[in-house]
Amino acid sequence: MLEERYVFYSKVKVPKLYEKSCLVEVEEQDFISKVANSLTHAFIKNDGQELPPNFNRFQIQSLFASVDYCDGHIGPLSQVFWQTVCGLQFLLVLNLYAAVEYLPDEVGDLVHLKYLLLSNSKMKKLPLTIGNLQKLQTLEVHDCSKQFELAVEILNIKQLRHLLLCDTLRYKGGIRVPMGIGTLVNLQTFTGVYVGAGIASELSCLTQLRKLDVQDVSEDHVGELFASIIKLENLVSLSLNAEQAGEGTLLPELEPFSPPPHLQELVLRGGLVEMLNWLPSIENLTSLALCHSNISENPSSVLQFLPKLKHLRLWEAYKVKLIGKEFCESGGFPKLETLIIASGDLVEWIEIVNGAFPSLRNLQFWNCLNLRFLPEGLQNISTIQELFLTHLHGDLERRLSGEENYKIKHISKFYWDMPIS
Repeated sequence: MLEERYVFYSKVKVPKLYEKSCLVEVEEQDFISKVANSLTHAFIKNDGQELPPNFNRFQIQSLFASVDYCDGHIGPLSQVFWQTVCGLQFLLVLNLYAAVEYLPDEVGDLVHLKYLLLSNSKMKKLPLTIGNLQKLQTLEVHDCSKQFELAVEILNIKQLRHLLLCDTLRYKGGIRVPMGIGTLVNLQTFTGVYVGAGIASELSCLTQLRKLDVQDVSEDHVGELFASIIKLENLVSLSLNAEQAGEGTLLPELEPFSPPPHLQELVLRGGLVEMLNWLPSIENLTSLALCHSNISENPSSVLQFLPKLKHLRLWEAYKVKLIGKEFCESGGFPKLETLIIASGDLVEWIEIVNGAFPSLRNLQFWNCLNLRFLPEGLQNISTIQELFLTHLHGDLERRLSGEENYKIKHISKFYWDMPIS
């Protein structure tokens, strides 16, 4: 299907020979007035320094703005930029990639806005006028200040469907939201949130939620959190993150937890004492990530017979030097297409038995600094199309280039970085 797009550029170079004829043509065809009614999408770079003075005449509905890096930092947006943007009466989408330290009160004048994304934001708070955006359906705030808190005025936006706070891959800490967040009953996506101080119990009111990402999960509110999650019957994606998950912090006891019936995606970041007995009961699970679990028990003893699991990520989850053939039995992981392993401890994956991983297409090893041997039997997985290795050990590189090339020569796409030794 063809898609027509209109993009505004601040400058077009025309050979001098044609300058005069172009000007005459523009005047005769009343070009500006026609374009003003048709141009709806604009992309601005570097604060829009070269915007024409009549830019506000365009009926812009979608605006994407970015500021280039300068001295290793992304620059801010000027007051002139904000005056221009806040005058765009028809704006529906505003996407900003810049060092946004504040939003002016005039943002509240963009009453038709449905989507607002602030990336690389340095804000500590939103303006009180944010509550004027009654039609806003999506609010994303990435890379915000650690002191950022969501103002109570957000509760006025009853049509809000997607609230995404911070980038959980970069900043591991939850954003505090006001009491009463449970009144936003149309929410379908809620990420990057801290649910202490009574917020956990309010989640049970958000029965339309399909995706929930909770940060800083701890013992003081985990009971309320689990009681709320079990009531979210529409939930298909859940992420639970311990405080400072990458530094060995344990998740609270998860064994009493009963997952929602339709859960398809699950992310657990933080230490686990042992594998969870309820994981095999999630029959609809298609994607699972265990991050910094630091378990010595073979996780696949529980996971390999999940009937619909397609994507498995074990990121510093399995603390062993050797993986044996018991990792996957014949017929194990019947639907698995992507397997990602990150482990600084892993030295060798010894063997893959015939019939294991019958659907595997993509195998990735990240940060496996000590990995020296890929498994015997890898050559028998005919479905595999991609192999990805980062921080490749020199010994492994030499083997794969020489005597063990037979293990990977059937793989059409093989990516590796420079060997580390």
